[in-house]
Amino acid sequence: MDLLISQLNFNSVENVPGFEGRAAFSTPSATVFREDVDIVPTIVNENLSYIPWGGDNLMPYGIMRLIEKDETLSTCQLFNAEVCYGSGLQYCFKEASETIRNDVEDFLLDNALAYYFLGVCQDFKHFGFAVSVLILNEDGTKIVRLLRKEACYCRFTPADSNGKITHILYANWRKCVSSDKEIEVIELLDPASPWRDLQNKLARPGKCRKFAVVSRVPTPDSTYYPIPHYAALFRGKWYDIKQLIGIAKEAKLRNSAPIKYHIEVGAKYWKSIFRAEGITDRKKQQERIVKEKQTILDFLTGAENSGKAWFSTFYITPDGKEQHDVVINKIDDSKEGGDWETDIQEAINMICFTMRVHSNLVGSVPGKAQSNNSGSDKRELYTIAQALQKPYHDLLFTVHRIIIRFNGWQGVHPEIPFIQLTTLDEHQDAKQVKLPNVNDTDNE
Repeated sequence: MDLLISQLNFNSVENVPGFEGRAAFSTPSATVFREDVDIVPTIVNENLSYIPWGGDNLMPYGIMRLIEKDETLSTCQLFNAEVCYGSGLQYCFKEASETIRNDVEDFLLDNALAYYFLGVCQDFKHFGFAVSVLILNEDGTKIVRLLRKEACYCRFTPADSNGKITHILYANWRKCVSSDKEIEVIELLDPASPWRDLQNKLARPGKCRKFAVVSRVPTPDSTYYPIPHYAALFRGKWYDIKQLIGIAKEAKLRNSAPIKYHIEVGAKYWKSIFRAEGITDRKKQQERIVKEKQTILDFLTGAENSGKAWFSTFYITPDGKEQHDVVINKIDDSKEGGDWETDIQEAINMICFTMRVHSNLVGSVPGKAQSNNSGSDKRELYTIAQALQKPYHDLLFTVHRIIIRFNGWQGVHPEIPFIQLTTLDEHQDAKQVKLPNVNDTDNE
């Protein structure tokens, strides 16, 4: 039912009978994070099980759906991925022999390194981890392929008695996966010691030549699937406020009718209605949603409803917060819609702040009063943004150090040069800057 639920129209703007106004229905964005419930392994068959990502195993798709709904958030995510990409991943072989140079060139021609690296940067910024797959030749003497497995389609198997996760399952989890034939099972190298684990696995009997490596951003919670830092946007109120302002603006422009009520209805409220009334048909579910919305609107209006009370169930979370199924907020419409300019500016600034992106760097200058930074300030902001990618690059380099070491490429090391924006007196727009490291003493 979760797939059908996600396609139903919960968010809408409706006319309030008897008023020159409208009411906005919405589902709180924080409901996408359903990891608060006890997560138990999902069994595929007697030999295969996995840890679901969120209570319904659809959390990554819910996160992407929320990102795609907001222009500022989606742009910030793309900007962060592009900054992490830098000038692109390079295998530097300046000090290598001619034979090794040819081997590296052959490897780079056989593997779309730019496509791979931009993809893992996207996964890192969206979900806090990325999955790379190493494929060896038949003899197990060379790593010949490097692939990216999209993080949203990867699931971890339960950890063994030693706390180690041994396999990654790759499948289209958007739909119901009921058979192991729909799942690709990949051996996972120990994240704490992938190089040594690779040696041990190859020393054992067997013909396994495909191994996954997880590059993961360390988080305080240390769960199977890390919760990204920007989850604060959805758990807080600013994301919902920005969405509500957009709905209100549209209603004002289309109908010249202000939003008088904001009605938040939790997704569980609709599910409970469908369950109690035995409604499984999608068309009938949509009709029931429309009917329930009209019931709430009728309650809000009319002289016969004066003095009546609305009863709604709620529960207290472990941190002491009340979680209501239905919340009706009266909106102060004493101000004209134009006064939302400062509100939308504040909401955009909060989103950019949470994403660690200055609004001038992505061209999102909030409000109609166009303020701008100087060119020097923007160059410094861009330099700072790139410098902050150092820990992520270090995490992503592990895979490539394994490839270089396993293939015996002496004198080769991975590198991601930064793009340094220059001033006009240097007569060039940008230049690449290499960071000093132990493997390279000849830096710019």
